[in-house]
Amino acid sequence: MLFFIRFTFKWIKRGAKFTLFAALLALIGVVGLFGYAIVQGPPSLMTEQNTVYYSQGDTVIGEDHGAEERYWMNIDDMPDSIKQATIAIEDRRFYDHFGFDLRRMASAALTDLKHMQMVEGASTITQQYARNLYLSHDKTWKRKIQEALYALRLEIFYNKDEILEGYLNTIYYGHGSYGIEAASRYFFNKSAEDLTLTESAMLAGIPKGPSYYSPLANAENAKSRQELILREMEKSGFITGDEKSEAITASLTYSDQTDQTKKDVAPYFQDQVLTEAARILDIEREAVQTGGYHIYTTLVEDHQKILEEKVDAAMPAEEDAQVAAAVMDSETGGITALVGGRDYSESSYNRATQARRHVGSTIKPFLYYAALKEGDSPVTMRESTETAFKWQGKEDGYTPSNYNNKYAEKPITMAQALAVSDNIYAVTTHLDIGPDKLVNTLKTFGISTSTKPIPSLALGAANISLYEMIEGYGKMVKGSESLKGHTIKKITDRHDNVLYEYKPVYDEDDPIDPDLAFTVTHMMTGMFDSALSADYAPVTGSPIQGKLTRMYGGKSGTTDHDSWMIGFSPQLVSAVWIGHDDGNKPLADFNEKRYAKNIWASTMETIHESMPPAAFTPPPGVKGVYIDPETGYRSGPNCPQERLMYMKKEDIPKNVCGSDDTRSEDDLEDEFKDDPWFKDVVDWIF
Repeated sequence: MLFFIRFTFKWIKRGAKFTLFAALLALIGVVGLFGYAIVQGPPSLMTEQNTVYYSQGDTVIGEDHGAEERYWMNIDDMPDSIKQATIAIEDRRFYDHFGFDLRRMASAALTDLKHMQMVEGASTITQQYARNLYLSHDKTWKRKIQEALYALRLEIFYNKDEILEGYLNTIYYGHGSYGIEAASRYFFNKSAEDLTLTESAMLAGIPKGPSYYSPLANAENAKSRQELILREMEKSGFITGDEKSEAITASLTYSDQTDQTKKDVAPYFQDQVLTEAARILDIEREAVQTGGYHIYTTLVEDHQKILEEKVDAAMPAEEDAQVAAAVMDSETGGITALVGGRDYSESSYNRATQARRHVGSTIKPFLYYAALKEGDSPVTMRESTETAFKWQGKEDGYTPSNYNNKYAEKPITMAQALAVSDNIYAVTTHLDIGPDKLVNTLKTFGISTSTKPIPSLALGAANISLYEMIEGYGKMVKGSESLKGHTIKKITDRHDNVLYEYKPVYDEDDPIDPDLAFTVTHMMTGMFDSALSADYAPVTGSPIQGKLTRMYGGKSGTTDHDSWMIGFSPQLVSAVWIGHDDGNKPLADFNEKRYAKNIWASTMETIHESMPPAAFTPPPGVKGVYIDPETGYRSGPNCPQERLMYMKKEDIPKNVCGSDDTRSEDDLEDEFKDDPWFKDVVDWIF
């Protein structure tokens, strides 16, 4: 008996030592696991998410995603019903454990041992989230260990609401929908924040087996699991018995899947948005598409619709020429509409931003800005006659011609030369001031395309994109280098943190002179003023002059292969290009060359119908004076035509048309200022 007692005590003592040793090893293991998890740091919660694009009116115009539909919704925006339904069926002790439900794990382990394989799962929401983020769904012990380590790191570094938010945004609901927002849109065509209890219980049952429990694939299985979830919600105290009964009997209406493929608005515009976003965020385009960003754009849907309609109406279906067009806010630089081709489904090549073509005479406003900067004025006279220009040591190095080989055969003003697009005047000016001046001016106006200081540059011998040209004209109209063409107003992440917001940038080193810019801007209104027509050429806007009901300015340009029209009101700038993708293929006939002007005129007129009238406001550094277009003198009683022109005060001509009087306005004012009658008139007026 004594032996038995001694033997028993001996083994109890050994067992206690073994138990203590095992407990110590377990403690060391647990401490080691926690230490490993802490050293590894917080795992990233980022997954691929849909990037959403909004118009100026904050309506969704399109979405980008990877292979699946994904969105991110803050947990505070999710209804309690979907959170409670998910917890009730997936992990009822979610808020009480530290990532692992030991009771469920023990039960699952017994089941697995009984069948000698992994049959029953006991994964918590935390473990499932870890699996969704980082791991495969293979049922292996290695994956389970990795899952446990990731789950531990999630529980250490993130709170329960963050984990639940991530889980509900990444779990798979079938039909390519990842996350509750994508699922809600797919099944019920509504945001998840509007889900009812009945709908939430139905969706919460799908992740267990997306093909088996999808109501669209197996209505009976889905209904059975929905009822199970509602019973579990009642058992957990989330809902009452009456609420459960009401939810079970409520009917569900699913979205029509044939309407799920919404055609994107303005696809060429959205391509440009994606390009700009990648540059702004300094990431790859694919990372923008799947980054879950909210991109607020400058698109005005009405402008886009009008522009597309006018392009379709002007160009017959059988026409094989291509088109690029855009509309810009002349105050902000925001692109409000953009077309990059006839049909995006046939060609996604964006001719508005990617194509660079000869710009023809649309370059001349920049040339005349450079000339004004060198001391010219709108009434500077130069010859318009057939000329062979000396260039690179050759007497006949460059021989341009006017349209139809017609010339004034006398001096004309800069204002008239611009209105009728006289090429001889342009090249003469270009060579007089120095070809490098135009090259530098183009850079000042934001045109980064490399150009060469050659005589033909004055006539548009440079390949420039429509996007750069409309920005350049926008800077001219605003009179500031701060304007920049852009399609993005703001970018936020999936939590609405602002990552970028557009702000104008001023260039102190190379500013645009607002006085000279306005002088050119107002001169460009001359293309629609018959007073500037010459005997040898009408103003270039005459074909569409009768269609216009407001004051516009602009410049057209035509080469054998390209047709341009860029014009503006005080509120908007619009540009249109017509041509063939094959740069060697000429425009076939008169019709192809007139499309650009017709599209521009009808677009601008329709868009402006809903806008209040506006006027071009001159800066204080210039003065308006009526000029005789033929002589360049101040207008007088004997002048048949007159045209209001703006220029610096010192540039106002002293001569008056039809008179020998060469006194300036200041001289006349000085002569009469002491006259009592003059004083009375001044007092009456003011």
